[in-house]
Amino acid sequence: MQNDFFSTDEFSARQKSGLQQAINHAFNNSPFYRRVFEQAGLEPADIKNPADFSRVPFTTKNDLREAYPYGMAAVPLDKILRIHASSGTTGKPIVAGYTRSDLDTWAIGVARICEMAGVSAKDIAQISFGYGLFTGGFGLHYGLEQLGATVVPFSSGNTERQLTLMQDFKTNVLVSTPSFAIYMAETARELGYNPREFGLRIGLFGGEPCSDALRKDIEAQWGLKATVNYGLTEVVGPGISGECLETAGMHILEDLYYPEVIDPDTGELLPDGEKGELVLTPMFKEGFPVLRYRTGDITRLIPEKCACGRTTRRMDYITGRSDDMIIIKGVNIFPSQVEEVLAGFKEVSPHYRLVLKKEKGFIKDLEIQIELTEEGFTDSYKELEALDGRIRQRLRSTLSLAPKVKLMEPKSLERTTGKAKRIVED
Repeated sequence: MQNDFFSTDEFSARQKSGLQQAINHAFNNSPFYRRVFEQAGLEPADIKNPADFSRVPFTTKNDLREAYPYGMAAVPLDKILRIHASSGTTGKPIVAGYTRSDLDTWAIGVARICEMAGVSAKDIAQISFGYGLFTGGFGLHYGLEQLGATVVPFSSGNTERQLTLMQDFKTNVLVSTPSFAIYMAETARELGYNPREFGLRIGLFGGEPCSDALRKDIEAQWGLKATVNYGLTEVVGPGISGECLETAGMHILEDLYYPEVIDPDTGELLPDGEKGELVLTPMFKEGFPVLRYRTGDITRLIPEKCACGRTTRRMDYITGRSDDMIIIKGVNIFPSQVEEVLAGFKEVSPHYRLVLKKEKGFIKDLEIQIELTEEGFTDSYKELEALDGRIRQRLRSTLSLAPKVKLMEPKSLERTTGKAKRIVED
């Protein structure tokens, strides 16, 4: 494994050569990017260093959808060894094709992320991400094998069997979404088990945002060290960034992926420390290259050095997506803000749902459906009314808005083995 302790000169040289390689490959081999450069009046020679890179136009999700299925290919299709794709729930799926070199680079990157989190060749890792077109399962699978860990490729679903094999195989590393980790702990207790006695040591969580409150809940229920990692199909899959044991932001593999943060409204490049939309460029991607991809994820680049000594910059935890931001009466709201508020109440579970009340295409009101825990559920109207009032007050203070609140019975909201669906329309 590379150790991520680069000198400043090493780092500058890697990024400069990596960006030049990405630009030259895209321009020379991708009809899509040849058109992009011609329309912008640019030649690869115009981009001499990272400071010039902001002259390259952004690539958006719509660009990738319109290129379905093979419009982003920059190599002959017989050089593509594997194809992954997004779910396509809001339109045509986004397709990613990988050459042998792409797959090797991906596996090594994921291995580095896992190693940062404390995983070693001695560990047994159970993967509870879905296998298939989704990149999560395969990405972590080959990365963990690259590291030398033993992999249990269970996939998602069948929670009771997951728990049985976790005990039988002596699994000590869990790979899943944060919400599924919570669901598995609930199921374990229903079956009469204590999740803390399963022997899990490390959690590698991704696929959805994980607030500090949710992390602490997972750690308390399982007795493990919860770490989060980040990736997306459009760029490569998981393995773009991940936490070290300091858990103070996610180290970006900057020798492989060039990060920028922009103002999501103006596209202006923002300095380290300022929150905006993350833009990523994989510098050594052959099959389906992307330049300056607008992820839609809201974060910041952390300027301070990490106590672990790694010199790669860290990105802060994703607070939401620019397209997940809810605007009600001029107020911007992210689901993560609601999650942080609810974490302060022991009477409610981590399961909640934001119901958007629309009228003529506009959001007129917001109802937050909140599931009570067994301990918090009571027949006393007075106690429920008092809890409702405390939650409303905290939400109003945090959101600068007074949403409707609906307290729900325990286990009444839908569970999922994948990403939790937090926002629905009514």
